[in-house]
Amino acid sequence: MADNYELKAYQEVQAWRMKVMKQSGLVNRFSKKAQNKINSWIPEKAHKIVTDSIKNMVKATLTGSHMTTKKQPEKDMSLRERDELIRGKHTSYRKTAVIEGAGTGAGGLLLGAADFPLLLSIKIKFLFDAAAIYGYDTSKYEERLFLLHVFQLAFSSEEKRRETLFIIDNWDEQKEKRLDMDWRVFQQEYRDHIDLIKMFQLIPGFGAIVGAYANHNLMDQLAETTLNVYRMRELEMQPRDY
Repeated sequence: MADNYELKAYQEVQAWRMKVMKQSGLVNRFSKKAQNKINSWIPEKAHKIVTDSIKNMVKATLTGSHMTTKKQPEKDMSLRERDELIRGKHTSYRKTAVIEGAGTGAGGLLLGAADFPLLLSIKIKFLFDAAAIYGYDTSKYEERLFLLHVFQLAFSSEEKRRETLFIIDNWDEQKEKRLDMDWRVFQQEYRDHIDLIKMFQLIPGFGAIVGAYANHNLMDQLAETTLNVYRMRELEMQPRDY
């Protein structure tokens, strides 16, 4: 029989899954269609340049984060203890992201553009720490690939979220079919998700407020996704006597 905390965690995961699967609002669906239309006007060569740039940026961040991630915690930690640790990490990383967003937003166009790789590195490092907290070895390629799917789940359109949740749900069999990310989709989904609010961050002065607010919310979104995905793995989402 699971303890009360595991029951509560299981119920929260179920509620989160329903939210992930919920159909987006009319405004979000219209925005996605508009972004798809704009993307169709961009030359293929430009798409390739952006895709390769983000791919290289993410891979460099993955390597750096792996090198700086601390040793994994003990395997016999309870779910409650792991959840408390990840919440503490979230608070710390969110504070860093807010300061970074306010600082780059205050600088207008030039510093605002620098926010993209800086925030990306904060998010990836948070994911590595989360994996370690829940006892997963990120020296394994499959675990680093899993982190990228968690990232994609947090920052994707409705259709892609559902597809990615299916992959995560069935990771043991899906990982054998996925030797690498679809980097074109990865970068386009991420950019489409954050482009609108980040454009306002490029306005000097006003950009500082937007940058801090946006980064606060983006870190909350990533942390909620990460917490529930790793809870899902911990609980295995099998039928229990709840």
